[in-house]
Amino acid sequence: MVSEEIRKNFASDNVTPACPEVMEAMLRANEGSVGSYGGDDLSVSLDAKFSKLFETEVAVFPLVTGTAANSVALSALVSPYGSVLCDQSAHINTDEGGAPEFFTHGAKLVGIPSADGRMDPATLPPALKTNKGAGVLAPPFQALSLTQATEWGTVYDLQTLQALCAIAHDHEIPVHMDGARLGNAIANLGCTPAETTWKSGVDVLTFGGTKNGAMAAEAVVFFINDRTRPLLRDFLRRIKRSGHLWSKQRFLSAQLLALLENNLWLKNAAHANTMAARLVEGLRRHTGAHLPFDVQSNEVFVVLPDQVANHLESQGFGFYRWPTPDGVQGTLIRLVTSFYTRPQDVDALLDAISE
Repeated sequence: MVSEEIRKNFASDNVTPACPEVMEAMLRANEGSVGSYGGDDLSVSLDAKFSKLFETEVAVFPLVTGTAANSVALSALVSPYGSVLCDQSAHINTDEGGAPEFFTHGAKLVGIPSADGRMDPATLPPALKTNKGAGVLAPPFQALSLTQATEWGTVYDLQTLQALCAIAHDHEIPVHMDGARLGNAIANLGCTPAETTWKSGVDVLTFGGTKNGAMAAEAVVFFINDRTRPLLRDFLRRIKRSGHLWSKQRFLSAQLLALLENNLWLKNAAHANTMAARLVEGLRRHTGAHLPFDVQSNEVFVVLPDQVANHLESQGFGFYRWPTPDGVQGTLIRLVTSFYTRPQDVDALLDAISE
């Protein structure tokens, strides 16, 4: 049976099935005729459920993909002649296939380099000064986008988040957070969802579900304040125009509500982090393994000797190869754990490395 086999695919947290609780919720939602385009009871309850979770008034818009959620959210913040400031490694900048530029009708993404995916607050003032000084020659910064947890598996601490958001707000720039792995970040920080979002200064959040147990469900969450309130009037029209307004929205809402029930999304993320920590503990026992970044979520980047990486592939283990930095011997790979990863799966990978 599949459950007795070693699960060897560590390529991504997108390779997993949906968790049982989500599938059961979708089956329960698959009964009767209900209102369409968000008119069903499940969808109507989203604002209240998320408001309770985040301890403040929010407006929630379910979407199918993270790409759509990030891109449509940014389209509400940025004009076609504007630009989005982000870390150079940000998913919107490297892995969205130009969708943010497409949905914003041409807004520019400006990536600032960092050592580990976390923007340094000290880099913002010079960038803002240069941008403003260029006048009409440069697209004005109209949004700051932060990724939590980052693309390198690191996590912003609350003090850094607050500093970044404060600088942006001082320049009348709203803050978007790509929270595809928000649960993993919260599990690492030991904070509340409110503390790492609106209490730190985030205005709009992309709440990730797909990487954390959903079949296909994300949400754009607006924290209601003076910066976001005017954006809500037309946001549903943006979703409709983008082709992402589901008629049978109950199935998206059912997934999101299932993840919120009894904090399943945080439990799933905490388990994924625990499996990543187990993997790191084993890797540190191997003299040929080098971990270039702190592992603070469920992504583990490790440099292995070329022959070890090749051996893992020959044994059927799935992972992504990353460009290895100049001067570094070996192969940089990414290993991702999830709610679906078991201790025996991690141990089997470590045994294969030992071979």
